[in-house]
Amino acid sequence: MDKIRVAIAGSGGRMGKVLLECVAQADDLILHAALEHGSSPSLGNVVAEGVKISADIESALKGADVLIDFTRPEGTLHHLEICRRLGVNMVIGTTGLNAQQKAQLGEGAQDIGIMFAPNMSVGVNLVFKLLETASRVLDKGYDIEIIEAHHRHKVDAPSGTALGMGEVIARTLGRDLEKCAVYGREGITGERDPSTIGFATVRGGDIVGDHTVLYAGIGERIEITHKASSRATFALGALRAARFLKANKAGLYDMQDVLDLK
Repeated sequence: MDKIRVAIAGSGGRMGKVLLECVAQADDLILHAALEHGSSPSLGNVVAEGVKISADIESALKGADVLIDFTRPEGTLHHLEICRRLGVNMVIGTTGLNAQQKAQLGEGAQDIGIMFAPNMSVGVNLVFKLLETASRVLDKGYDIEIIEAHHRHKVDAPSGTALGMGEVIARTLGRDLEKCAVYGREGITGERDPSTIGFATVRGGDIVGDHTVLYAGIGERIEITHKASSRATFALGALRAARFLKANKAGLYDMQDVLDLK
């Protein structure tokens, strides 16, 4: 069986380095290209036999089966244009995309396979499924708060995973997250509106990613928590998604599709 030819965007970053290691350890994958922006100090570094980190995206992506992208929204959308033109599938873990940018992913998925998820951890995506069940059962009499913590370098808040959790909960409860989300409290806020979903954000140190959904009722609290201790969990999920795209046609997918949780 031919190996899946993988390209990795942001290869010089923290997530990119973990992805390089995981691809090297996979028997059914081969590193085809490693990408970075033009001013990266990693340019030219040899990361696999015959593969140097390059800023020439179009040339590097020719012949690739899939690009794994955990970068920034602007970079991801630029990569999308090139992948769409070359017929290269994409696994996207970039967070901070707005509604218009997400719509562009949908347009691109008319031509290529795109797996987009705010978190590719198998455990987190199982938690998404658990939240559907919990929210159906705890739909009345429980206040819902989402608490997330990440390392000091993370630039967006709340995390894409926390927002994804909020979207799952809101959808299950028949609410609109844009209207019911509360992202911060300060001063005299008045009593809590029971229809809201609260978010609290912590940033510090080297926390990889902690997420807790709290259902607070009268006389009891239910907490559903996921804690990541290594970025490898996200990388391994991304590789699982790359395999999924190889076996499926063009379209926009998420990790629930990859894990057959729908």
